[in-house]
Amino acid sequence: MPTMMLNTPPLLQAHQLAFARNDEPVFGPLDFHVAAGEALLVQGGNGSGKTTLLRVLAGLLGASGGDVQVNGKPAEREAIAEHTALLGHLLGHKGELSADENLRFALGLYGQREGITRSEALQQVGLAGFEDTFARSMSAGQKKRLALARLLLVPAPLWLMDEPYANLDLQGIALVNQMIEKHVHAGGAALITSHGAYATPAVRTRLLELTHG
Repeated sequence: MPTMMLNTPPLLQAHQLAFARNDEPVFGPLDFHVAAGEALLVQGGNGSGKTTLLRVLAGLLGASGGDVQVNGKPAEREAIAEHTALLGHLLGHKGELSADENLRFALGLYGQREGITRSEALQQVGLAGFEDTFARSMSAGQKKRLALARLLLVPAPLWLMDEPYANLDLQGIALVNQMIEKHVHAGGAALITSHGAYATPAVRTRLLELTHG
């Protein structure tokens, strides 16, 4: 595991973070952080606010209270785009584009991590040979694997992963854990929401438990 600088800020830090919908609290106030070299596992039942929390952290929803910092800076659009990559329930593929074209589109927006090519990423997630397959023709599991390939390629150090094990078989679940372990051991970090069934990557992990209301 990489050695941490004593004065290095967490990749993500939230203070008194809260979200309400129609004046009804969804989560919070929450205080948590996740540093380089570790994961934060967010657990909770349906309706506890896991997905909403990730959407707030990704800048897709505005918080009702509190503040968030990304790499020591206020979580404004530029800082979020530079440091975070979201794997959400909506995977963001364009159905009329092939797997390779979807990856090229993403890299045009977010840049490319050094040391890995599109073909290598597709091979690592089990999609070798599907480069020219339209996203709309893929199964749910293949679409999830394509989104995982995108995570491998973009240079963001913080992965925001909403139920990353959903729609995957046992090999796919093992793949997600292997990806998280490699990313974290290389100095990245991951925030993972899960019901907890398969969330067992072998990395230093913090736990944040959300409850209804």
